[in-house]
Amino acid sequence: MTKRILIVEDQEDNRAIMRDILSSAGYALIEAIDGEEGVKLARSERPDLILMDIQLPILDGYEATRQIRAIDELKSVPIIAVTSYAWSARRRQYRNARATQQQRLPGLGTSARSRGRSCCKLQRCLEACTAELASHRI
Repeated sequence: MTKRILIVEDQEDNRAIMRDILSSAGYALIEAIDGEEGVKLARSERPDLILMDIQLPILDGYEATRQIRAIDELKSVPIIAVTSYAWSARRRQYRNARATQQQRLPGLGTSARSRGRSCCKLQRCLEACTAELASHRI
């Protein structure tokens, strides 16, 4: 059975890269562009893994994670925080929201060289995320 990953990310560039990497690895993807939609899709679709951005419109990633964790059927679904922001203060906030793990998502630069480096870093980040999925044996 194909594993399903919910991507909650408001930036189309980031979603497109995640989509390319994860779909080519054989995962079925569900996408949300804000935290509120992410909670609704998590509830209705019951993904195997959730990749959650932090800074989202309508409902931020912290609150979306808290709401998902409050749903009995989703308590054991791994939620990995992905963000391009520094982790210093945010790491504790996301642990308090009960994320499974945090991954720093590199921002996409404007130059071709910068975007190339970012894509490589993003691929490594997503490989770590899929390893997390595999370690949960779901």
